[in-house]
Amino acid sequence: MLEKEGKTILENSKELGWVLEPDAKALMKLHGLDIPEFILTNDFESADKFLNKSDCPVVAKAVSKSILHKTEHKAVVTGITSSEQLKKEVMRLKKLEGCENILVEQMVEGIEVIIGAKNDFQFGPVIVFGIGGTSVEIYNDTAIRMAPLKPEDVVSMVDSLKAKEIMLGYRGKAGVNMEVLTHLIVNFSHLIMELEKDIESVDLNPVMCTKDKCVIVDARIILQ
Repeated sequence: MLEKEGKTILENSKELGWVLEPDAKALMKLHGLDIPEFILTNDFESADKFLNKSDCPVVAKAVSKSILHKTEHKAVVTGITSSEQLKKEVMRLKKLEGCENILVEQMVEGIEVIIGAKNDFQFGPVIVFGIGGTSVEIYNDTAIRMAPLKPEDVVSMVDSLKAKEIMLGYRGKAGVNMEVLTHLIVNFSHLIMELEKDIESVDLNPVMCTKDKCVIVDARIILQ
């Protein structure tokens, strides 16, 4: 059942019409889905402390009610490894239209997949899964099933992809952890059923999957 905190997130986002990334990720985490460690701040000092505590590069993103598609506005910077680079990017991001905060999170690597949902006028909530990242529209390699899903549905979706060899492991490269991926997609589908009356669509893209985990790197929720 949707937590009170989750309902509050949706209610506070209704006027905007979509859910800001930090709130969308918080909603996913409330439902037991994995997100990166992050800090939401409007000053460099806090961001720098987070960088120095991280054992990997970080990503910085502008959080703005005026920016829905971050890549189109150069509102995302990946692979930040130094305080000097972080300060430069934080200062630049804060100048973007409507930027209220900076989301700084640990950078996650892996196989990029997309997990999404939409409210179909005929069938109700449907789940989309496939190869993700910025090239998702180019490859158009996705599978669709009606929610809620069962574990066997996830296996079927993976098997239907042109890139299923990449998902399962190809030429000595590790594939995704199918048990973790299945748990993620099935749980996500049940969350979507709970959100049916509130959402128009949800995009988790990319979700970074490895042989150990699947982490939601970006999340966007469009409300009805």
